[in-house]
Amino acid sequence: MTSTSVEPCTFALFGALGDLALRKLFPSLYQLDRAGLLPAETRLLALARESGEESRHLATIAEHLRRHVPGAELEEGVLQRFLARLDYLSMDFLQAEAYAALADRVGEAQRLIAYFATPAALYEPICAGLAEVGLAERTRVVLEKPIGHDLASSRKVNDAVARHFPEDRTYRIDHYLGKETVQNLIALRFANSLFETQWNQNHISHVEITVAEQVGIEGRWGYFDKAG
Repeated sequence: MTSTSVEPCTFALFGALGDLALRKLFPSLYQLDRAGLLPAETRLLALARESGEESRHLATIAEHLRRHVPGAELEEGVLQRFLARLDYLSMDFLQAEAYAALADRVGEAQRLIAYFATPAALYEPICAGLAEVGLAERTRVVLEKPIGHDLASSRKVNDAVARHFPEDRTYRIDHYLGKETVQNLIALRFANSLFETQWNQNHISHVEITVAEQVGIEGRWGYFDKAG
């Protein structure tokens, strides 16, 4: 694969042993590496509360990569290169002192991406912890949906993040917006003169989209009990 001029960084994934990270995020990062989009100097930090041997948790990540990356796209050489970038750090995101250990791992790296694959209730303490150890100034944060459970809680979360990170270093992501069906709705609305003038807040109270998936709830009861 041809490499690009993408600048290297340290990518810190909070909630690295959760379902989202193991099923979606690590396989996606692997695909970036496979496509030559991760510079050789880019490092990955897997952060989670689970204690124990680092090697055991790294083996768990490797196992899920083998499970969730399509077989035709799983190249052993790329996989080993990807795993060589990866370190694991056990930390309690609610404990301020845990961020000193993170700062030690980050070292002098000038570009840090902090990806929050955690409940939104943890966004505020994570941001505060990063700021406390002097990492905020060189960090961009990525917030996973759902950001709160209603308008008031969403504003509260965003205000908490904004106390430490300006808007130009704050990114919000909803991977469902990338689904083909959702993308087609946008094309249907703006490319059709019949709908273009009618599909707006004056005529539509909400949009409900049902997506049938083969994956079950599995170990995600806590999330769906709150999110529906």
